[in-house]
Amino acid sequence: EARLVESGGGLVQSGGSLRLSCEASGFAFDDYTVGWFRQAPGKEREGVSSINHGDGSIVYRDSVKGRFTISKGTAKNLVYLQMNSLKPEGTATYYCAGTYEPLTTSARLSTVPYGYWGQGTQVTVSS
Repeated sequence: EARLVESGGGLVQSGGSLRLSCEASGFAFDDYTVGWFRQAPGKEREGVSSINHGDGSIVYRDSVKGRFTISKGTAKNLVYLQMNSLKPEGTATYYCAGTYEPLTTSARLSTVPYGYWGQGTQVTVSS
């Protein structure tokens, strides 16, 4: 069974760092586009970053540029999200998602094209 599993969430103080992992089970990412999304209580799910595992192209939402880094793991079934200088407004459940569809840059941070989703990992940033 193909699955996406996130890990690495936790409680961190403002200004701290966390590294999230997204592991594919039952398949390899190959030409997959993997996105990281987050959803805070009472808010819509929003795209944070996306990487195409084939060509390595990357997209970030403006509010995390310079603080977050998405990367591929050595193994073909891993993608990471390094989050530095975390802020309290970053408190949310973080999800990884994937799609084999070719996406335009503008679509990479939309939830619509992504058909595969993990269960999420909670990130809490205290002030």
